[in-house]
Amino acid sequence: MQTPIELSFQHVDPSDEIRTLVLERASHLEQFFDAITSCHVHIRAPHKSQQTGNLYEVTIEVRVPGKELVVRRDQNDVAKHEHLRVAVRDAFAAMAIQLNRWKKQIDGNVKTHEGPLQGKVAEIHHDKDYGQIIATDNRLIYFHRNSVVDGSFDDLQPRDTVELVVQTGESGIGPQASTVRRIGALEYVPAAKPSRR
Repeated sequence: MQTPIELSFQHVDPSDEIRTLVLERASHLEQFFDAITSCHVHIRAPHKSQQTGNLYEVTIEVRVPGKELVVRRDQNDVAKHEHLRVAVRDAFAAMAIQLNRWKKQIDGNVKTHEGPLQGKVAEIHHDKDYGQIIATDNRLIYFHRNSVVDGSFDDLQPRDTVELVVQTGESGIGPQASTVRRIGALEYVPAAKPSRR
């Protein structure tokens, strides 16, 4: 995961036990898809009832290249979600299913096309001399200031379209661009749009 997991509590006492459980479950998600960029987990107890006790609600937001996946478990009608560990477990299980579907979807929709690979700048860190591009084949590609032709690294912004050449053989940080050139709007259009499930 590229950024630390963010965890917030509302009307719930944050315990070390729950923090540890969330970190373990979030780490486990990378077995389903290893290009997760961030994970935000929100835990709250929306209301109290003397008859049913506290019913927990767990929301998980996971960002992957080009998409945000969200699981919101509104537990108001599920009695077993009076137990916070169970609510957390069920929410992460649902997110694992979503990630698995997303991975199968992009694996089945990688298209080969003639001409240079294109993509959009997903993020750029001008102060640290690197950025990442989400390519038209759904890969997240790392690039360094030195790979940008025409010395235009400082002018690049998120969502700018670029043409790139990916080095053969992945580095320790995954696929890396050897050449990046800013271009106009994307010209490559996949033949079929990914299906939504």
